[in-house]
Amino acid sequence: MGITKTNLYTKEHNEQAELFKAIGHPARLKIVIHLLREKSCICGDIVDVVKLAQPTITRHLKVLKDAKVIKGSIEGNKVCYCINAESFRALKGIISLMEVEALGINGGCC
Repeated sequence: MGITKTNLYTKEHNEQAELFKAIGHPARLKIVIHLLREKSCICGDIVDVVKLAQPTITRHLKVLKDAKVIKGSIEGNKVCYCINAESFRALKGIISLMEVEALGINGGCC
């Protein structure tokens, strides 16, 4: 696999790409949708919802947390997770920009 030359892009582009990459896996997308629907911190039922092994869920949660899609807090011996609203504002901004640009194409390509 080739080397990604992230230094060729702005910090903003790299951060946005990390957000999209983090939610670009079906299991992580399912976790995010579950957290969005619950509208609160979730501590233990993610395994039941996603139907994957606990170590696999933990790895997916780490990817989401590292990309700042979710936040985690420790309560006793449990780690609870919730959505990081700032990241979704960033995603909404880039998607809105893409939508505006795509609507300006008028079907004139390809």
